[in-house]
Order: sequence, then C-alpha cells, then structure tokens
Amino acid sequence: MRVGLVDDRTIDLDKLKAIVSTVADVEVVFATQSAEEAYDHIKKETIDVLIADIEMPNLSGYELADIIHSHALNIAVIFVTGTSGYAVHAFELNVHDYIMKPYTKERLTQSIERLVEKSKSAEMTGRLYLKQKNDIHIVQKKDIVLIERSGRSTTIYTKSGPIKTYMTLNELEGELRERDFLRSHRSFIINIHYVKNFSLYAKNSYTVTFDGLDEKAMITKEKVEFLQRNYF
Repeated sequence: MRVGLVDDRTIDLDKLKAIVSTVADVEVVFATQSAEEAYDHIKKETIDVLIADIEMPNLSGYELADIIHSHALNIAVIFVTGTSGYAVHAFELNVHDYIMKPYTKERLTQSIERLVEKSKSAEMTGRLYLKQKNDIHIVQKKDIVLIERSGRSTTIYTKSGPIKTYMTLNELEGELRERDFLRSHRSFIINIHYVKNFSLYAKNSYTVTFDGLDEKAMITKEKVEFLQRNYF
C-alpha cells in the first residue's frame, strides 16, 4: 500500500513517518509539510492512502480531502488532527478515520492495517454484481470499457459484450471508486485504460473512442483537462 503524508509541523510529520514506516506492506511515497506539494504529488504519483493534518496554511487538509472526494480519486484519507471541529464534515467526505492528537502508535497503526486488509479483500473481489430480475451478472471491473445511461436503463459495455441494468450512474459510480473510472459526462462513465482518442464535438465537449469497441462516449472539456492534469 502506497501512502502520502502531510503535516505542516515538522515534529508531527516526523512522528507520522516513524510510525507508518514500521507497518508491513506499506510504502511511504512522499512526506511533506505543504498540502499544495501533497496535491502535486497526488497528480503525478499513485497513492492508496493520504494521512493528513487538517488545519494548515493556504490549502488545508480538509480542502485536499475534498478535492480527492469530488474528483472520485481512489485514495483513502486518514485525518490526524488537533481539532475535533471537522469530524462531521469528514464523515460527509467518506474519510476512513479521524484521529485526534496526541495519539499512540497503536492507534494509527491499527487504522492503517485495517486499510491494508480492506485493500487485499478488494483486490480479490474486484467485481460488479448486477441484479436483473431472476439473474445476477458478475462482471470483472477491469473488463468494463464504458457505461452509458439512456432513458431509464444503463448499458455496461465490457470486452465480451454489453449488459443492460436499471442501476443509475450514481449507483454505479459508488461501486466503481477505482482510479481507473471517470464520470466523463452526465450520461457516461469511462475506463481510462481503454481510451484511444478524443475528438472535438462541440465547444465544451468531445467524443471518446475506445480500443476494441465501436461505441463512443462523451466527455466534457473540463474532464479532459482533469485527465491531462492527473492521469497523463
């Protein structure tokens, strides 16, 4: 598991590094005193967990977690903070844990170990279960190329063919929190690994073509710029 650390106080950052470095199956990718630098690292390097203080100069840890949440990045967040005032908001951002300073080594270690076990389980069960009347389709997430909402139904295009479901894109987006998937448009979710080309369609949108698939998707100009900043 790849972890990023950010705390504006040197003594607190050193404590984080000392504890996290002892946890099995964990690699510290970066440790910084600036949330802006942490954000730059997140755009360039893949991490699984961000451990952050909340109240920091300029960009706060909460604002950084909000960016992660709003862009549906597959990064778990653990807050390690001296203030309890953000606890409710942290819950709204689906933060993994909220640890109050001063804390023990065991408290932080247990939180990280829970995430490690959770990630191992997720790797084994990287599948989507689609209930359709009397049938249940089991789809490997890695085989999903794109998902399109049209009318009251949704079509999931996979490498082996399309599957219809009545699940909404919002529901499917909640199931597909992996970094591979992007809500490119109000009617589409795409797997970025299959994207072949973007073609200008209108002033603020593009069509997307995919390897091995005739169907196309739509993507907004804003999401293309987001992909360029954070993925390519």
